[in-house]
Amino acid sequence: MIHETAIVDPDAYVAVDVVIGPWCEIGPQVEIGKGTQIDSHCVIKGPTRIGDNNHFYSHSVIGEDSQDKKFVGEEARLEIGDRNVVREFCTFNRGTGQGGGLTRIGHDNWIMAYCHVAHDCSVGSNIVMANNATLAGHVTVENHVILGAFTVVHQFCSLGAHSFSALGSIIFKDVPPYLLVAGNTAEPHGLNVEGLRRRGFTGSEIQWLKRAYKVVYRKGLTVEAALGELRKIEAECKHVCSFVEFIRKSQRGIVR
Repeated sequence: MIHETAIVDPDAYVAVDVVIGPWCEIGPQVEIGKGTQIDSHCVIKGPTRIGDNNHFYSHSVIGEDSQDKKFVGEEARLEIGDRNVVREFCTFNRGTGQGGGLTRIGHDNWIMAYCHVAHDCSVGSNIVMANNATLAGHVTVENHVILGAFTVVHQFCSLGAHSFSALGSIIFKDVPPYLLVAGNTAEPHGLNVEGLRRRGFTGSEIQWLKRAYKVVYRKGLTVEAALGELRKIEAECKHVCSFVEFIRKSQRGIVR
């Protein structure tokens, strides 16, 4: 299952049914789980742990050193979950000592060609990154987020669950869950209603979220004042609670 032209370091662990295509390089301290397929010309460096049933298309570079001038070769890791599809020419960097030493990517993600996940990012599960979407260092992406093609996310930003960025969005602030954002710089354009419906949110839940959205984005209130008003309704819907909690914890401030 390993092509004769592939180079696999003896210190790497490769499950017995892994397929490794021509001209790949698998370095030391790399662990690749069962059912994973690695197409031609991929490079995987360690320490990197890859779960089961992933597919890496040609020319991806996985687990390379951080593109951070503070990185001086300290121990840093990359962890990738199960059933991810990673298309051509994607690059995932390991972490840095100052950032916790770990870049993590979850399960069931669809990551299209030329995407980049930088050092110390935490990427959840069931995420779509369209072509050329780019995460700078220390970015957090929660579950079920969709990043449109050419979306760029600034360092230390957080993207809440079920949020959606349109084509070419440039994100400098935190994006609360359930929002749709667009533009340079990204601004809110309502809720990601269609995505919520597809994931089984009820009409009542969406209406509660719309009410919360209006408090934050339509009443001209400061964030602090909006949070005060949201205390009256957050107990009515668990998703409103998530929306409020994300805003309360935001370190960079939210898109407005």
